[in-house]
Amino acid sequence: MYRIDDTPPAWDERTQLTTFLDYARDTARAKCDGVSPENARTSLLPGSPLMTVSGLVNHLRWVEYYWFQVVFLGEEDRGPWTDDDPDREMRVAVDFPLPQLLDEYAEQSSRYRELVAGTALDERARRTVRDGLHVDLRWILLHLTEETARHNGHLDILREMLDGTTGD
Repeated sequence: MYRIDDTPPAWDERTQLTTFLDYARDTARAKCDGVSPENARTSLLPGSPLMTVSGLVNHLRWVEYYWFQVVFLGEEDRGPWTDDDPDREMRVAVDFPLPQLLDEYAEQSSRYRELVAGTALDERARRTVRDGLHVDLRWILLHLTEETARHNGHLDILREMLDGTTGD
């Protein structure tokens, strides 16, 4: 079941932040409803050949992995990207069925939801980002909401171009 609105059940900061991220995640999943296996792998934009429905879903999954596990927790980066292929998560996505990618994204989101629930929003990431900054969990939640919402717009465009489906 998807969140159908972005209204939080409570008005504290954590609930508002996590509600918006969950709403953006669920919106991405909802935009994939009914996408055929062929359409999930179809690239329509000559200037962005990696932008497929599957590629975007896999990108969202791996972006969350990077920010929560690599940056925030300081774990070793085991993402699919390489120096030679920094967008590999989008390229390899077409090798997997979209339902599998969506299930992996949902499972991972559930684990990160638990991480966020048990961690202070002011806690700083173990690794630095640009300019040597240690962002806090709050910033990561905001960043992931922005990233997911931006890619939801891409999913909207792809769906309309692929099969005429439009949505909110």
